[in-house]
Amino acid sequence: MANYPTPHIGARPGDFGQTVLMPGDPLRSKFIAENFLTDPVLVNNVRGVQGYTGTYDGVRVSVMASGMGMPSIGIYSWELFTVYGVENILRIGSAGGIGEDVKVRDVVVAMGASTNSHFADQYRFPGQLCATADYGLLRDAVTAAERMGVRADVGQVFTADQFYNDNPDAGAMYRKFGILALEMETAGLYWTAQRLGKRALSLLTISDHIFTGEALSAQERQDSFHEMMEIALETAWKAI
Repeated sequence: MANYPTPHIGARPGDFGQTVLMPGDPLRSKFIAENFLTDPVLVNNVRGVQGYTGTYDGVRVSVMASGMGMPSIGIYSWELFTVYGVENILRIGSAGGIGEDVKVRDVVVAMGASTNSHFADQYRFPGQLCATADYGLLRDAVTAAERMGVRADVGQVFTADQFYNDNPDAGAMYRKFGILALEMETAGLYWTAQRLGKRALSLLTISDHIFTGEALSAQERQDSFHEMMEIALETAWKAI
């Protein structure tokens, strides 16, 4: 158990709610706090990674950025789970579409995450450890999306260790195996939660499609991300 504060989070005991929403971008964390939470309070700003705690429909909820990639989300999620008493983390981010039926603006609910990372080697698991979401959170997110009339595709994503892939055939192979979207954090979050007996879910808005070349404008991204954020908040409320 690490001491307060950690090297990466300058918060105090009790500063975070039981559920934390984690966008990658610190500025998106600020946006969510100011536009969706009531009376948000800044509880962390170490390295500019902004974390806030407020209420949503009367329930205490926090939001803090994860940064980019599995090493970054691995650090923040581990410290939130083990040091600050957080029980649920919901990643809310963007992703590149892979699947044929996945469209730009869709919300993908990541049931599991394949990866090319060696993040899980630390566990010395005698086999290949499957990175999966918490079913209760996944079920509640899908229910919330249906109630809101938002399309939500449930399935597997691919968590990559690199943004720029020098292998031109990678996307086609991902599609063959039914991968819905490509991103960079989900597997690390899921493995961390599984190891610590906590709960995690990744909600992703498709901002562009790797095969069609379609991409959202700035305004369209803003509108679509709002839907993902609302699904996440409804799920967070139900979790608590």
